[in-house]
Amino acid sequence: MRRLVSETEVRPHQLVLPVFVREGLDAPQAISSMPSVEQHSLDSLRALSARAAAARLGGIMLFGVPAQRDAIGSGATDPEGILNVAARAVVAEVGESLVVHDHGHCGVLDTSGRVDNDATLVRYAEMALAQAEAGVKLLGLSGMMDGQTRVARAALDAAGFTDVALLAYSAKYASAFYGPFRDAVESALKGDRRTYQLDPGNAREGLREAALDIEEGADIVMVKPALAYLDVLRRVADVSLVPVWAYMVSGEYAMIAAAAQNGWIDGDRAQLEALVSIRRAGADAVLSYASLDLVERGLIS
Repeated sequence: MRRLVSETEVRPHQLVLPVFVREGLDAPQAISSMPSVEQHSLDSLRALSARAAAARLGGIMLFGVPAQRDAIGSGATDPEGILNVAARAVVAEVGESLVVHDHGHCGVLDTSGRVDNDATLVRYAEMALAQAEAGVKLLGLSGMMDGQTRVARAALDAAGFTDVALLAYSAKYASAFYGPFRDAVESALKGDRRTYQLDPGNAREGLREAALDIEEGADIVMVKPALAYLDVLRRVADVSLVPVWAYMVSGEYAMIAAAAQNGWIDGDRAQLEALVSIRRAGADAVLSYASLDLVERGLIS
C-alpha cells in the first residue's frame, strides 16, 4: 500500500555516480575523509564502470587526479591526460550502456593571481573538444565562469559534436561542504572561490544563473550542493524548461557515512532519506557517492 501511494521514488536510472581516477595508481586507494569512497586506477575504474552499467545507473561522472599540474590545466586537453585516458577506457568498457560524464572547472589566473574569466573560456572550449573526442557524451561545466555554456556549445557545434550534451553547474554555491572532495582530488586550492561561486544566502541569483545557462544552450542545469539548497532546487525546478539535477556533495555524503560508522544513525535509511528529499525537491537526477552501493545491495531498484 505504501508503494502504491508513494509520491516520490528513487530509481537507479535517476542516479549518477561520481568517480575519482588517479594517474599512476595500480590499485584503489581509500579517501580518508569519504568513508567507502576510493581513488581508482584505470583497471579498477573499468571494473567499477562495468558494475555501474550492470546496476543500470544513469551514468558516472569522472574526476581526474593528475600526477603533474600546471597553471593552465594542460593535462585536460592532452589526449594522454588522465581524464581523457580514463574517459576513453570507460567508453570502451561500457559506452553502449552507460552515459560517461566529464567535467571542467576552475580557471586560469591572471598576473595578480585572480581568475581570468575570458582566458578561462578559451581553455574551456579546448577542453570541451578534447573530452568530446575522448567519447564523453555529457560535459559537466562546473567552473561557474560567465559565458562558459555559450562558448562550449559553440566550440562543440563548430567541430561537429552537436550530439554532445552540456550539464551546466548553474547554481553552484561557495560551500563548506566541498572539503572531502578537495582531499579526493588532492586540490592545491589556496583561499576560496567566492569570487565566482554563489553566495550561500542568494536564492534568486541561483535562478538567474540557471536561466542564463538555459539561454546559452545548456541541456541540463545543476544545483550544488543539494541538501543545503533544497529551496533553490525547488525554485529552479519550478521554472526550468530543461531537466534539473542536484549534486549531493562530498561533505553531505561524508556526514552521513561518518555518523553511521560511529553508530549514531542508520546510514542506509539516512542516505535513502536524503536522496528522496532531493528528488522530492524537484531533481530529475541526483549525483551521489552512495548510488552504486545502494543499488547493488537492493535498497534501490
